[in-house]
Amino acid sequence: EVQLVESGGGLVQAGGSLRLSCVASGFTFDDYAIGWFRQAPGKAREGVSCISNSDGSTYYGDSVKGRFTISSDNAKNTVYLEMNSLKPEDTAVYYCVARPPILLRWVWMLWLGWDYYGQGTQVTVSS
Repeated sequence: EVQLVESGGGLVQAGGSLRLSCVASGFTFDDYAIGWFRQAPGKAREGVSCISNSDGSTYYGDSVKGRFTISSDNAKNTVYLEMNSLKPEDTAVYYCVARPPILLRWVWMLWLGWDYYGQGTQVTVSS
């Protein structure tokens, strides 16, 4: 059974930092890409970042470039999203997703293009 379990969300003040974790199981971690999406109330889902565990390629959405960093620990089957300089507009439910890294550069921002989805973790940034 495939599982993606997110953790690390919470409440933080603007300018602060959080680190999200996504622990994956049920598939060959090294052969997959892991991504993060977010959805704020009343807004469309947004691709935040993703990483290919096969070649280490990373991608970021424009709204988080320079502030968020994605990394992977293949030994722990875990992907991290380090979020710095958080803003109130970063408030959302953050979801972990997984898919094979084929054509990743062109499809990673498509929510329905992923194979597996986590339950999400809430991030709230207060002003």
